[in-house]
Amino acid sequence: MIKIAILDDYQSVALKMADWSVLADRAEITVFNDHIAEPKTLIERLLPFDVVCVMRERTPLPREIIEQLPQLKLIASTGPRNASVDVAAAQAAGSSSPTRDTTRGRRLS
Repeated sequence: MIKIAILDDYQSVALKMADWSVLADRAEITVFNDHIAEPKTLIERLLPFDVVCVMRERTPLPREIIEQLPQLKLIASTGPRNASVDVAAAQAAGSSSPTRDTTRGRRLS
């Protein structure tokens, strides 16, 4: 089963803004309403996840964090661009990077 983390959903709206039911039998979704700024704590939290959904630039995912997440296969972002994600590091680690606007489905870069 795919493990999905949704970060920084401090308004508790992520699960209401999309139809996640199509993933019900294939994924375990965990929503985090708090923000973690400390890299070591963030890495510990994200270690078991295959997919990380970030809310704009709230939680940076620099190379130093991405390289410590061996399970990570996909980073999804809720906007057309996300300057806080090291796309080159994600690609080097074998993760898909946030190159699609997941709210509109169009190619970005």
